[in-house]
Amino acid sequence: MIFKNYYKILDLETSHVSIDEIKIAYRLAAKKYHPDLNLGDKLAEERLKDINEAYRTLSVPASKRKYDRIWNSRFAKSEKAFSGKGEKGKILNLFIGNTEGKNGQDNPKTVALKGENIETEIRIGIREAFYGVEKIIALRNAEGKIKNITITIPQGMENGEKIRLIGQGKEGENGGKNGDLFIKIKIEDNKTYQLKGVDLYTDLLLTPWEAALGTKATIPSLDQETKIYIPQGIQSGERIKIPGKGYKKGNGQRGDLIAEIKVVVPKNLTEQEKSMFEKLNEISDFNPRKEPIL
Repeated sequence: MIFKNYYKILDLETSHVSIDEIKIAYRLAAKKYHPDLNLGDKLAEERLKDINEAYRTLSVPASKRKYDRIWNSRFAKSEKAFSGKGEKGKILNLFIGNTEGKNGQDNPKTVALKGENIETEIRIGIREAFYGVEKIIALRNAEGKIKNITITIPQGMENGEKIRLIGQGKEGENGGKNGDLFIKIKIEDNKTYQLKGVDLYTDLLLTPWEAALGTKATIPSLDQETKIYIPQGIQSGERIKIPGKGYKKGNGQRGDLIAEIKVVVPKNLTEQEKSMFEKLNEISDFNPRKEPIL
């Protein structure tokens, strides 16, 4: 039977710790090996089981004392297994799994350990995400050398979604498998579009007379132009929805293109334009600041 070093599992160097310190160590360890951060990593899943097992034992004072007594009776000879001095490299370097050699001696080098996963982030444009793109990322290894990796980002990736490259993480130890590389996709907005879920938002600029009289306008989408009718009297801030012209996910689902109206007044008027605006000012009784009659 293997007697596990619960303190080592929780990254504690001594048994002389309080329950609060054990709780803090547990939270840090559980976060490090959480399934969401180690997708498909069987070693991380087993490690998390050990972490929960260690916490259940050490977080209860009575079971902690019992564990310490058994530990010291089995593994301490001339000194206690946990001296409280924070020493490393002696009996503290114990087992997680079966690490005994043929002669019953500790042989931790025989344990194959999977390398740590690496997570990084890459930023791409909305159009690149819509159509898919190839990118080259540079990673620095333990020796300081740069390794270039070409990745294919498929069309329809969602903002925050991750790509997993198996075996491209840190090297394993003692013949263990390499860790994996997780690449988080960050889709950046541009001057034309803002991406919200699968909907695209854009601005549609109109002249005062287009807004007043109504018009037909062309709105560019990611794959083609779309013509829409602008009703007369439309106001700045109103929105027009064009169904099925937004962002498209990998499963084919497509959002809407939403155009927000912005009425733009010309800064430099010709004499004729100025005259017409002055005439309109004389004949119109429209006053947006006038209080409505209740």
